[in-house]
Amino acid sequence: MNLQHNDIMQQLTQLMSEGRNPDTMNLDAGSTLEIVSAINAEDQKVAPAVATQLPAIARAVDIIVERLRRKGRLIYVGAGTSGRLGILDAVECRPTFSVPDTLVVGVIAGGQRAIEHAVEGAEDNEPQGAQDLQALSLQSNDVVVGLSASGRTPYVGGALAYAQATGCATIAIACSPGTRILQQADVAICPQVGPEALTGSTRMKSGTAQKLVLNTLSTASMVKLGKSYSNLMVDVNASNHKLRARAVRIVMQATECDEATAKTALQEAGQQAKVAILMILSGASAEHASALLNQQQGYLRNALAAGR
Repeated sequence: MNLQHNDIMQQLTQLMSEGRNPDTMNLDAGSTLEIVSAINAEDQKVAPAVATQLPAIARAVDIIVERLRRKGRLIYVGAGTSGRLGILDAVECRPTFSVPDTLVVGVIAGGQRAIEHAVEGAEDNEPQGAQDLQALSLQSNDVVVGLSASGRTPYVGGALAYAQATGCATIAIACSPGTRILQQADVAICPQVGPEALTGSTRMKSGTAQKLVLNTLSTASMVKLGKSYSNLMVDVNASNHKLRARAVRIVMQATECDEATAKTALQEAGQQAKVAILMILSGASAEHASALLNQQQGYLRNALAAGR
C-alpha cells in the first residue's frame, strides 16, 4: 500500500493540473469580489488553451465522422467530473440532432450511481474500464474517447487499451501533457490550462476545457454528417414545447416564411424541420421531400440542389 501511495504521490507531483497556482496563493484572504475575479481570470485561459489543440480536434472529428458513417458509435469514457461531462454531451446529442440513444454513449467509472455520487475506488479499477466496454459489445467501427484531466486515470487507461485491442479508433482528452492516456490514443488532445485557482479542483478549468472540446467534437461531427443547414439546427427533435417553438423558428429562419407557413409545413412533415424546410424551398410534397433527403443521406443542401 505504501509503495502504491508513494507512486501516486510522485505522479501527482509531476502533473500540471495538480500544481499550485502562483496567481491565487492568497485566494482565501480575498474579498468576495477578489475571489470571483481571480477565478474568472483563470477561466479566461481556457479557450486559448483549447485553440492550440484545434488541428488535433479536427483530426478527431474526421475520425468520428468516418466511423459513424460506417455505423459505428461514439463512446465517451471517464471517471468523476470527466465521466459526467461525457454523459452530458452524449445525452444532449439526442434532442439536438435527433440521433438514436445508442449512437453517442457516455460511460462513467462506478456506473449509474457515480453520476450523482462519488463511488470510492472506481477510477482506480483498470480492469473495470475494459469490462464496461465489453458490456457495450464494442465493435471495431466504434470510436472511444477517453477523458481524464490528469491523464493518468487507471479506469480510462484500461478502457482505451481494450478499445485499441478491439480495433477501435481512440481519442484521448487530458490537461496534463505527456501522460498515459495521451500516449495510448490515436489522437491526443491536451489543452494545457495550467494549475487550478483552487489546487487540484480539476472540475474547474480542466473540466471547462474538456466540455469545450466535447462540444466541438460532437457538434462539428454532426455538422459534417448533415445535421445542420447553414448554422441552423435542422435535425432538432421537437419533443417539448420549447423545442417545438424552436423548430418553427428554424423553419422560418431557413426559408424566410411566416409563422403560419412554418407551422403548416411542420405539421405535414411530421414535425421534421429539415423536411419542412425542403418542402417550402423546393415546393415538394412531404413525401417527395423526405425521399430526396434519404437519397442525399440527410444533407439538406444537397437535397435542395437535387430537387431543382
